[in-house]
Amino acid sequence: MLSKIFNKTAQLPDKNLLVAILALIIFGWILSSSASIGHFGNYSKAINQAIYIVLGMFFGLLVLKSPLSLYKENRYWLFLITIILLAVVFSPIGKTINGSTRWIDLVAFKLQPSEILKIVIILFVAGFLVEQEKDLRRPWMGFIKTLVIITVPGVLLLLESDFGATIIVVATVLAMLLASGVYLKQLFIFGGVALLFVVGLISLNPNRVERFTSFWRDDLWLNHSDKVWQTKQALVGIARGDWTGVGLGNSIQKYTKLPEPHTDMIFAIIGEETGIIGMLFVILTFTYIMLKGFKIAKEALKDNRRYSSYVGFGICTWLSMQFSVNIAMNLGLIPPKGFTLPLVSYGGSSIIFALISMALLLRINMENKADSTKRKYYV
Repeated sequence: MLSKIFNKTAQLPDKNLLVAILALIIFGWILSSSASIGHFGNYSKAINQAIYIVLGMFFGLLVLKSPLSLYKENRYWLFLITIILLAVVFSPIGKTINGSTRWIDLVAFKLQPSEILKIVIILFVAGFLVEQEKDLRRPWMGFIKTLVIITVPGVLLLLESDFGATIIVVATVLAMLLASGVYLKQLFIFGGVALLFVVGLISLNPNRVERFTSFWRDDLWLNHSDKVWQTKQALVGIARGDWTGVGLGNSIQKYTKLPEPHTDMIFAIIGEETGIIGMLFVILTFTYIMLKGFKIAKEALKDNRRYSSYVGFGICTWLSMQFSVNIAMNLGLIPPKGFTLPLVSYGGSSIIFALISMALLLRINMENKADSTKRKYYV
């Protein structure tokens, strides 16, 4: 079937990687559907998620058939359009949910521009790094340009009250800078100063210290504080699941006790219904996908296709961080925050752009395997 989609002379996507991605998506759809049916009492979310997955696969197919050079050449336009979309959320068609203004209401679909930004910032910064490597005569000027690139969308994200997405975007860009070896001196100096500033800002204000450390205090957990209610319910669900789970659809926590069981806290439902075995399946499958992704980025770098390598590294860094934070949040290691579990959680924008990011990885791998006569045209 793949040979019908792609012409006979084209390289096909990596089948093992494709199977792993599809397995995780299907597993995620089943569990998020179970969680949403229990939480809302109907099949609307399950149907919606199936539609989002189909849309994501459609756009992913378009990405698979497009060379990476297309994104490199049009990265400025992509970045500009994304910035405009981030600003549009504050217009009359913007949608506010739970005090956060992060969505554009398209009637049939609520678009979340911050999910677009996570991919576009990677495509943009990858091209920027390739350009800067050719001219390092004024490293501080180049580093300041990088900070400007981060600051513009970062400010808009903070205005949306999307602190989590801000952290992911900034951390991804800084990781790409570190991996590229560009501005290492500037990066460490700036990072050290910024860390000291943040620590000083927190330590000088007792209220900030309290907010920062309160989650890990024993008395907070013993007094049934609202701050740890969601985490407690997640851990109860995981404990109920034991090794094999209570069975698909048999979760108790998803009905009224656990907020957001189909999105942020889906891993707790996976633990309750499928047990440690189900949780290990998610972790090991995702780890396999990411290891393959980093390997693909490394192979592109060996071939001196630096743009493709930086894009692949950026995607794997972003998804690995978001995955790790979500798991840690569900296991009570950090306070709950609005992070979906990539390729698993319910969400239109998140699943569509996660699938697009997977398509980009598969495309880089296809270009890695192309014969030498074609590879020289790839970036």
